[in-house]
Amino acid sequence: MVKSTIIARVADGLPLAASMDDEQSESELAGYKSQAKAIFKKLNSQSEPVCSIESGPYYLHYLLDQGVCYLSICDKSFPRKLAFNYLDELAKEFNMSYGSEVQKPNLRPYAFIKFDTFIQKTKRIYEDSRTQQNLSKLNEDLRDVTQIMTKNMEDLLWRGDSLDRMNSLSDRLRHQSEKYRKDTWKLNVEFLIRKWGIPAAIILGFLLVLYLRFKFF
Repeated sequence: MVKSTIIARVADGLPLAASMDDEQSESELAGYKSQAKAIFKKLNSQSEPVCSIESGPYYLHYLLDQGVCYLSICDKSFPRKLAFNYLDELAKEFNMSYGSEVQKPNLRPYAFIKFDTFIQKTKRIYEDSRTQQNLSKLNEDLRDVTQIMTKNMEDLLWRGDSLDRMNSLSDRLRHQSEKYRKDTWKLNVEFLIRKWGIPAAIILGFLLVLYLRFKFF
């Protein structure tokens, strides 16, 4: 399920709105919210527009839209397609309500905290991924989540990994190259089996017969 949500400005990481979480959630998620703030500091106009970042038992999913970052902390078991559909809904409503104000230079932190009302209402809709409405969303081809970049928090924060699109493209090309090599090796093996499999089986069978004959007779 969605555990918490934070909305921030991409240009400077200024928090614009957030979900009002209960005391237990605040205590459990304090470290992960600090990680979210660190992510905001890494974002820029060249950052990957959608990304999932693995951290402990959670994923931090974010969506960039018109200079605003929408980030949710979710259980790993919560479907990614639903998580990004949830963020899409927040982005549409937030932009409709406050889009003309978010880039003002003198905004104070959490200037749009009243948006929590919509966050909580939308969060309740998405709480149970087994409801008919959410099952329908899962079955719709709304977003190909397999194409969404996935990062590890440790790599991102401590090893200097980047959220930039060019780095993401490089990673994807490397993964595709590795997949191509594996596929090529597999096809070569299949070709050799088709070409030499029957003769090899006949020869091995003949050698086995000779071995058994000389050993036991």
